[in-house]
Amino acid sequence: MTSSSDQTPTESAAAARNDRLKPLELVVISCVLAVFAGLIVLMSSRSLMLTLIFAGIAFVVSFAFMGLLGIGSKQNKEGHGTGKL
Repeated sequence: MTSSSDQTPTESAAAARNDRLKPLELVVISCVLAVFAGLIVLMSSRSLMLTLIFAGIAFVVSFAFMGLLGIGSKQNKEGHGTGKL
């Protein structure tokens, strides 16, 4: 693994920015899925209250699912997957 002293300041700043934006990405993707589900319900039922309920449920479920996928995934260590033992 590389230590933090091996990285240039721009690489460490980019890594820090990616780590900070990760939660925002989860929220935006969940919002997009909620809007999609809301539009489908609105077009099929024409009920605004039902649309809001389904959009809220879709947001919570997609946010929880995306968060669980984020927690469950981790980066491989260096050398893993290269075929070298």
